[in-house]
Amino acid sequence: MKILVINGPNLNYLGIREPELYGKKDYKALVAFCEESAKQLGFDCESYQSNHEGCIVDKIQEAYGKVDGIVINPAAYTHTSVAILDALKAVGIPAVEVHLTDVNAREDFRKISYAGMACVKTYAGYGFDGYKMAMEYLKDYFCKGECSK
Repeated sequence: MKILVINGPNLNYLGIREPELYGKKDYKALVAFCEESAKQLGFDCESYQSNHEGCIVDKIQEAYGKVDGIVINPAAYTHTSVAILDALKAVGIPAVEVHLTDVNAREDFRKISYAGMACVKTYAGYGFDGYKMAMEYLKDYFCKGECSK
């Protein structure tokens, strides 16, 4: 099975951008963590990051028929992008939303998630571990409890 991990704007600046919120590990460390987590769960994993909404929509559409699940951190587009919501709905690939921080404990505008409306689950506030939790959820989702982790 194959998982696509999509990261939105500014995640390429992990380790630089507000380390008190997002930590000191960089984006390269996040990609390595996702690849290792996927490997442990028996998945192939492709990671993708873009600061451009249309590129994220294109990547979601390109995933149709090619991946089994999506783990997505739309970042700032979480709260603004109906286009990403529509792309996720259009492809019908099971998706899990992830946020490094607890968005519900932050500014009020961050409590609205358009992308999350098309996702089967959301993990927020777990740092990098949220990505692994999302993959574990997808494995259970695919297996319907009939296979072991």
